[in-house]
Amino acid sequence: MKRILTTLCLLALVATAGFAQTTEKRIYTSSERIAMENARIKADSTLAAKAKADAKALKKIQKELEAKQDSIAYVNAVKALDSLEFVLEADKLVFKYGDMAFVQSNTNFIALSDDKAVVQVAPYNAGGPNGVGGITLEGRASNITMRTDKKGTITYSMNVQGAAISAVVTITLPKGTNWATAVIEPTFSSNRITLSGKIVPSKSSRIFMGTSF
Repeated sequence: MKRILTTLCLLALVATAGFAQTTEKRIYTSSERIAMENARIKADSTLAAKAKADAKALKKIQKELEAKQDSIAYVNAVKALDSLEFVLEADKLVFKYGDMAFVQSNTNFIALSDDKAVVQVAPYNAGGPNGVGGITLEGRASNITMRTDKKGTITYSMNVQGAAISAVVTITLPKGTNWATAVIEPTFSSNRITLSGKIVPSKSSRIFMGTSF
């Protein structure tokens, strides 16, 4: 009996010891706390610098990608001009006295297919002689020239003659892009108009042609 009581007492002591917890707390001196804070600030600065460097690298990659895309677009535009199969899809018009209008590129364009030229100007959303907000003029292109200067800028010129149009069309295409400017100068008046937009191959264009003269 005495042995059993002794065993039970030992078990109770072991159980009590198992529930007891030992705690330890690290107490930092002021110099240690300052050092820890400086280390945290340094780590934050390093992360911020890395994030900035990553953002800069990403921006550089995006810029290089855009440059490659522009270069491809330029090559395609030059090929389209040279093959007489192109469309200048304009999103901006500038009239004789400087009045400007931002327009839909699918209804404002200059198109050439071999010697068939179409000039459509539609500053309004609907109506007009062509039914899409402006006029559509068809004619035959002749005296087509393409000149490239030392900087790679292309000047493309042609005469367009038709039932309702007699004009010289001059397109300027800077190197490395397919964004171009076209000036239409009527032969018998000074009502010139400038169209700005992208030059694309005819097969890639999505223009909508209204009723023509």
